[in-house]
Amino acid sequence: MNWNKWIRQVHRWLSVAFTVTVVATFVALAQQEPIVWVSYVPLLPLALLLFSGLYLFALPYLAKWRGGRRPAPEA
Repeated sequence: MNWNKWIRQVHRWLSVAFTVTVVATFVALAQQEPIVWVSYVPLLPLALLLFSGLYLFALPYLAKWRGGRRPAPEA
């Protein structure tokens, strides 16, 4: 598996982890005596999602920049 596919797969699994942590946070905060520190749990997957998402967003621009401009084919 190449690097880009690996980052995409990690990004997908991070989104699943983020969703699970958000649901768990809602459940924990709905209790009679909520545990406040649980509200910080989704921040780690969210930060990792930010970095992997920014990388995936920049991929097409980096490929275009690395490829350079090619001269138009002459007819």
